[in-house]
Amino acid sequence: MSTSPRRTALDALHRSLGATMTDFAGWDMPLRYASERDEHNAVRTRAGLFDLSHMGEITVTGPEAVALLDHALVGNISTVGPGRARYTMICREDGGILDDLIVYRLGETEYMVVANAGNAQTVLDALRERAAGFDAEVRDDRDAYALIAVQGPESPGILASLTDADLDGLKYYAGLPGTVAGVPALIARTGYTGEDGFELFTEPQHAEKLWTALTEAGRDTGLIPCGLSCRDTLRLEAGMPLYGHELTTALTPFDAGLGRVVKFEKTGDFVGREALAAAAERAGQAPPRKLVGLIAEGRRVPRAGMRVVAGGEVVGEVTSGAPSPTLGRPIAMAYVDAAHAAPGTEGVGVDIRGTHEPYEVVALPFYQRAK
Repeated sequence: MSTSPRRTALDALHRSLGATMTDFAGWDMPLRYASERDEHNAVRTRAGLFDLSHMGEITVTGPEAVALLDHALVGNISTVGPGRARYTMICREDGGILDDLIVYRLGETEYMVVANAGNAQTVLDALRERAAGFDAEVRDDRDAYALIAVQGPESPGILASLTDADLDGLKYYAGLPGTVAGVPALIARTGYTGEDGFELFTEPQHAEKLWTALTEAGRDTGLIPCGLSCRDTLRLEAGMPLYGHELTTALTPFDAGLGRVVKFEKTGDFVGREALAAAAERAGQAPPRKLVGLIAEGRRVPRAGMRVVAGGEVVGEVTSGAPSPTLGRPIAMAYVDAAHAAPGTEGVGVDIRGTHEPYEVVALPFYQRAK
């Protein structure tokens, strides 16, 4: 069995652009094309173009598709209207997070679940197992889609020049079928950068035509191709969790400060309900740790797994850290003991190779775009 990374439909194009490629979740993906900082700043101020074809699309159809999803996931999918999307999670019976997801309602009885690349098979297997007894089909559609994202303040104008779809009427977390540069696509107003933007699901055979058209349409407004490295710094500034860092099977949504995605009021039982109810009660009393932001007073960059310290004691752990191009200083997200989690708490540092570097505790997100 081959262990070589999978390649997206845009692989040859990325290489022709001089991209530095990396193995990510079993896929060969562009890490950067030139400067990570330039790519990051392009998305914050103009626009960036991403290949996200490594994400895992799973289609759920049938008369009881929504009943299956309400049983399998923690969210209330029955309240998602046609053409809308919802952020949610799939948990184990013990409440541990298997993955965070976006679910799109494509039709009356058709839904698309988008999983993280590294968890797509796990999510597919769990949905198929949980589908027992439901009149619904769970289909692996990972090979049926390429996914291209255009993100940044110039993205609505760039996309509008290539489609007659009603982008002005397309709300955040909604999607509509349309044609972009003559290519059929599901146009979704979603993203992982903290900016306005769109994710375009299309057939792999159309991916290169769509990418090229977007590149041409955005040339005069400063759009550039962007890799996974700046995608990570963008989501970190926006306080968005990354599976394997802020979200794991060892944590429940309540531990991660995302208990709002769990909908106990929905009809019927769902996997993990009992454990999550107990987690909700614990969180309401005295959460042991909270997810916070940390901003460096110096220049040393924290990394995942480094210890957060105060008064000579370990009080937490960094989950993600990087230099912030927008703030001009290193930043991190970390789970910290509740006693040291309030914004402005003094005396908190990160143990970076034996030196306790001072950090300021702040509320998340670090960055929020002007509406």
